[in-house]
Amino acid sequence: MEPIRVVQSGDLTQILRHNNAAAPAVNELEHNDLDWFIRHAHSFLVQPGEDGSVAGYLIGLDGPGVGYESLNYEWFEQRYNRFVYVDRVVVTESGRGLGTGRALYDEFASRAVSESHEVLLAEVNVRPRNEVSLLFHEAYGFVPVGEQDTEGGSKRVVMLEKRLDDGGPQRVAGNR
Repeated sequence: MEPIRVVQSGDLTQILRHNNAAAPAVNELEHNDLDWFIRHAHSFLVQPGEDGSVAGYLIGLDGPGVGYESLNYEWFEQRYNRFVYVDRVVVTESGRGLGTGRALYDEFASRAVSESHEVLLAEVNVRPRNEVSLLFHEAYGFVPVGEQDTEGGSKRVVMLEKRLDDGGPQRVAGNR
């Protein structure tokens, strides 16, 4: 497989198509959403496939304070002083079973550690249940730190934390 790289403008049509096909595991996007992520993301990483197409991608944000209007991001923002957050990761059919998700997470975590981030955060649907993602995150070392309903109760997510250092819990004392 090709090396992971930063998103390029030529990737966006494929990313939008793959993202929206992955709903409800991830929320659907429009082109202007991708433009926002390009301007604000800590990392917008692409794993090219053998044929140069997008085999997977990961969008990660710094936190707190990027002005991202997401209930899940806001949940973490209220509880953590400093973090990196996986907003979405999508692995296409052609990228499955090849370690694409792990490679994207490894690259994102490596970038976060190089900037002295100590905690990586994500959420995964438990309603509707995303069993593949839940198993992946558990195997990658994430632990649950809470749950919340979104979209008027039609979705429920488990909030996940992965320590990038050897320290104790990163949650802000006194917060929920």
